[in-house]
Amino acid sequence: MMAANEAVHDGYGGISRISRACGLSRVTITKGIRELGEEPVAAGRIRRPGGGRHTLRVRDPKLPRVLETLVEPLARGDPQSPLRWTCKSTRTLAAELSRQHHPVSHEKVAQFLREMDYSLQGNRKTEEGADHPDRDAQFQYINDQVRRALAAGRPVISVDTKKKELIGNYENRGRQWRKSKAPALVNGHDFPAPSVPRAYPYGVYDLARNKGFVNVGTDHDTGAFAVASIRGWWRVEGKRLYPRARRLLITADGGGSNGYRLRLWKLELQKLADATTLSIEVCHFPPGTSKWNKVEHRLFSFISSNWRGEPLRDYETIVRLIAGTTTAKGLGVSCRLDRRKYPAGRKVTDEEMKKIRMTPQAFHGEWNYVIRPRRM
Repeated sequence: MMAANEAVHDGYGGISRISRACGLSRVTITKGIRELGEEPVAAGRIRRPGGGRHTLRVRDPKLPRVLETLVEPLARGDPQSPLRWTCKSTRTLAAELSRQHHPVSHEKVAQFLREMDYSLQGNRKTEEGADHPDRDAQFQYINDQVRRALAAGRPVISVDTKKKELIGNYENRGRQWRKSKAPALVNGHDFPAPSVPRAYPYGVYDLARNKGFVNVGTDHDTGAFAVASIRGWWRVEGKRLYPRARRLLITADGGGSNGYRLRLWKLELQKLADATTLSIEVCHFPPGTSKWNKVEHRLFSFISSNWRGEPLRDYETIVRLIAGTTTAKGLGVSCRLDRRKYPAGRKVTDEEMKKIRMTPQAFHGEWNYVIRPRRM
């Protein structure tokens, strides 16, 4: 525009002289002179309306709908989509769109997805299967029993087995601060032989005192191991903290080594009741609701956070990391290693079951029951 302005002021022959002086073609300078005589563009614009290429949405209005069909074929009614079983990266999506006569770059695909409120997301664990019709009623029952026990000063514990851990130089998910470009080197695979040792952390969480006790087993996660862990908590902490206790309330999952169907669990609880003279009241969470158990999010979650990114190379490492778990709310954890054997496959006979002094509660007696000590 500057050259065109100078040519106008130079008068006749100005276009040729300015063209030779600055190296611009006469056509360009002439075009600039023509634009000088036009109305100025609207504020905020750099060219006249209609100038430049049309957007992809204008040139190819079907593109966003086709893209969304590829991203979510089931939601959009196209279960036969060619990308149904393919990793849907932006480059893959762009290639498929081009194949379907909708040429677009992978950067533009990412822009479209963000505009359609899509984002990169992982899986989220929420699906627990079909709800039991008395699920909420059982939650309310457990809440009432726990509240009454805590108000009376009686011990209330939440128990469960944490996920078993491989012992060795294996990856432990999570990140921790280290020197730049100096990550901890671990095995390139997580397919251990049966000979590789495992750890079975069984947690006991004291609801009243915000304290955890973890018994790390080395053999099998059985009903005997579960009750042995509770017995260890009582001997090490419970008996000292609750010297006048006559009843113990346990909240547990509905399955696993402390499941409500497990005969060995109940038989071992009877032995514990006999040894401690405690009446043991048990409340199981409904099937498929294990994540609501207090031990999960008040103890196990903090243990996992404390040892994130740290390879669990030996049992001593596990015990030290668990025992070092604390929170701003005052959580304290004690931990011990249990090398005793707990053989799997132990069968409890009908005769043994008849000797258990168990009283089912009126509401869902299979989930809620009391095991009282037998008279010696």
